[in-house]
This record gives sequence, structure tokens and C-alpha cells, in this order.
Amino acid sequence: MCCQKFDCFTGRIFRREKTDMERETVLVLDFGGQYNQLIARCVRECNVYAEVHPYTMTMDEILKMNPKGIIFTGGPNSVYDSTSPHYDPAIFDLGIPILGICYGSQLMAYLLEGTVSTAPVSEYGKTTVSVNTSSRLFHGIEETTDVWMSHTDYIEKVPDGFMVTATSKDCPTAAMECAGRKLYATQFHPEVSHTREGRKIISNFVYTICGCAGDWKMDSFVEAKIREIRDKVGDRKALCALSGGVDSSVAAVLMSKAIGKNLTCVFVDHGLLRKNEGDEVEAVFGAGGPYEMNFIRVNAQERFYEKLAGVEEPEKKRKIIGEEFIRVFEAEAKKIGAVDFLVQGTIYPDVIESGLGESAVIKSHHNVGGLPSCVDFKEIIEPLRMLFKDEVRKAGRELGIPEYLVGRQPFPGPGLGVRIVGEVTAEKVRIVQDADFIFREELEKAGLAGKAGQYFAALSNMRSVGVMGDFRTYDYAVVLRSVDTDDFMTASCTEIPFAVLQKCMNRIINEVKGVNRVLFDLTSKPPGTIELE
Repeated sequence: MCCQKFDCFTGRIFRREKTDMERETVLVLDFGGQYNQLIARCVRECNVYAEVHPYTMTMDEILKMNPKGIIFTGGPNSVYDSTSPHYDPAIFDLGIPILGICYGSQLMAYLLEGTVSTAPVSEYGKTTVSVNTSSRLFHGIEETTDVWMSHTDYIEKVPDGFMVTATSKDCPTAAMECAGRKLYATQFHPEVSHTREGRKIISNFVYTICGCAGDWKMDSFVEAKIREIRDKVGDRKALCALSGGVDSSVAAVLMSKAIGKNLTCVFVDHGLLRKNEGDEVEAVFGAGGPYEMNFIRVNAQERFYEKLAGVEEPEKKRKIIGEEFIRVFEAEAKKIGAVDFLVQGTIYPDVIESGLGESAVIKSHHNVGGLPSCVDFKEIIEPLRMLFKDEVRKAGRELGIPEYLVGRQPFPGPGLGVRIVGEVTAEKVRIVQDADFIFREELEKAGLAGKAGQYFAALSNMRSVGVMGDFRTYDYAVVLRSVDTDDFMTASCTEIPFAVLQKCMNRIINEVKGVNRVLFDLTSKPPGTIELE
């Protein structure tokens, strides 16, 4: 029995033909910034591997990682407060190119004996800056460009040896650099889409300043990961927690290619799936499907409903569902016999949102923060742990998984348990299943299904008075949600034509018993999460 949660592949998930010392990696050092995952994504879009680590990472650990460059993230603190996160100034003497962003830029200035003070005028949102295009960081950037600011402090005096390379109306040091020491800093956020030429700035840092070749690609990841899994598992057995969603499906096929019949996929129907989904998953992965896998379906609906009875708080629901999943997998593993590994489709947003370093816990994902403290497996394998959703889809295509599976709508592991506000009951599950089916069907008919990143119906805990057929009703309100997103870390509301929403509303109220009101959720992420819980 192992009484801890293993992060088996953290920091070693990508093993290529090159050794770890040779592999190009940019380290993102997290000081509590809300955009740290976006920084990593921007670097990866340059075909350079990036990892996010907390600022508590030691200098020795950094040197072992041998990064081509380091990026300091933003953060909510003031660098001159004694409790704020700092770092050993010796990091600036390593000769490794460093880019400080927002708090990271102020920290660089502060540690190198510049002056950081409360700004006379704070800057939030879209801001126009003038840049020195002779800077290697701003090569090819327009002399006047729009960026995204979010700060109340500013660099009042740059450290000795630094020069100012960008300014705004209210910020005299929108960027600074000491090119000789390969130290660069921006007060603004180049990683967010609102910074018009931000991707180019990140690219300049990665290629021109760090000297990266950009040879990290998904086909290399898939080949290397299969070899790594074979070396790790050998002739031992593994059990894959298969939900039928994109992440677990890609993890299952990857593991199957690596260890073949030593893998058993266990699909737990917890009664919180979308309409008809249990049968659809079995048709794909079970007997007669396109994949020759050991496949077990466990119908555990009543078991989960009993555990969730009377529970309303969403974080508690997630943890109950997460633990019950593990207990079912443990029971199935004992039936199989001598199973050492549990395989999960954990991806990087799960890790980030469940709390990484200084980052806040947004929600405990059932396969990360939702795991119980004691797990009856020797190790947990998470082959996709360091990938974003779009990267998982790319890996799936490299594995030859059909597009209808790779492009499938994301679905949370806790299922409808986090799409039902309040207590979960069989009746509420039936309501949200039927409403969700109608919503997805109408978006497909309207040609919008392939354009939205994720869309679904959820059930609010609100009941209200209505009139149907001259009779008073007192029924639930269904909430429709559709978002546009690439990385699932940020999202904006999908613009759905009113006529389509009107048709969805009419069908749901007429066809789904127990509903008399339909709402549409306009909230972006942030401030909301994609799921409604």
C-alpha cells in the first residue's frame, strides 16, 4: 500500500533521443502569477519545451535542469514587502538568459539594487507603449504597440548597467534590459492575447536570445513516451482509468501501444455521464471496437449516488467522486491480480488548477487534488501530465486515433456531478442529460459544434414559478454554456445566434420534464471556470 500521491513524470515527462542535459527547456519560475501556464504555452508554440516550477526550486535543481532560458512570472505581491517571494540574486550570474514579466521584472530590478515603488498611476488593461526596436527582445516589433498591463508598482530606477527599452504614458520603465548579462524584463504581459505582438516577443526571447533550435514536436514526444513507458513498466501490469474522454482515451491508446495486453482499461459508469455515453464508450473500446484492449465496464451508478447523497459543496463532491473512483479501480485490480500501476489521463491544466507552487487551488481535479491520500497501487502513471488540451489532441492524431474521438467535447472526470449545482440525485442527472443532449444536437445542426471549444447544459439549484398549459409549475432552471478556447486555461463566451438559443430553450422546456426556465451563461474564464459548479 502506497500512502502518497506520486508525481512520477514531473520534470521527466518528455524523454527524447537527447539526454535531459541536451534537451532544450525553458524554465518558467512561478511567483504566483495567474498567467504562468500561458507563458509555458507561448514557449511551446515556438516548438521549445517549457515547464512551470515554483520559485522555491533551488539553484542546484535549476542547474540540473540545464535550461536554455528562465522566465520569471508575474505575481500579486510587492517586491519590497518582507513576506513577498524572492530568489537568490546569484541566479543572475549563471549566464542563463532571464526574462522577467510584471512582478518578475520588478523582482529583477529590486534584487539588482534598482528602485521599485508604488506607481503614481496604476495601469490595468490595454496600454500603448513605445519600444526600442534595436533591442533583441523587440526585433521586428512596431515602434508603438498595444500591450496588456496589470500593476500598481513600477520600476522607478533601473539597476546599474540596465537601459530602458519601452515606456508608456504612465510607466517610465515598461521594459528594461542588460543585454551583456542576457537579462530582460517587461512590465507588461507578452503572454496574453491582448498584447498584440506578444507571441513575437516571446519568440525573440526563445530563439534570438536563448538560442533555441525549436525541435520539440509532438511526434518526438509520442515515440519517446512509448519507449519510456516500456522501460518503466516492463512485463508488469497496469490499469488505465478510462472515461472515454479525450485525455483518458489518448492515455489508453498510448499505454496500449507501449505495453499491449499488460494494460487493462477499466471504464467506471458512475451514473454521471452524458446521455447514452456509457454505451458509446463501450462500443469504441470494448469487444468488437477498433482497439484490441482488455476492457472492463463497471456499472457503479447506485454506489456513487449513495456517496453523494446530501452533499452540496462542489469541492467536497469532487473529492468524494475522486476517492470512489480509486476504490473501484482498486477492487478491479485485485480481481485482475498483481497490478502495479494506475494510469490516468491527467493533463497540465488539471495540475495547474489543483495548485502548483504559489498558484491558488482553483478546483481539485478528481485525478490530482481529488485523489485520496492512500492509493493501493505502487505508482500512478500520468503520461500526459505536462500537456495542454490542444497538445493532447495532437498526440492523439500522431497515435492514429480517429478525429471523432480526438476532437470530442471535453468532459470532466466527476462528470455531471460538477454540472449539477447542489445535491446530486438520479432525477437531476436525468434532467441535465436530456437538456444537454438537446443543446448539443441543436449546435451541431446549426454548424456551431466544431467552432466552440466546449459547450454543455448544466442544472442550477434554482427553482422558480412558471406557467405551462394554464397550470402553475415550480421547476428547475437549466443553464446553457458554450465557450471559445484553445488551451482551456482562458475562455470567452461563444456568440451563438439568438434564433439557435431560442430553439434550444423551446425544446428543453417542452421536452425535458422538470424544467421551466433556460438561462445562457455569458461569463468568461477568468473570472469564472468553464464548468458551472
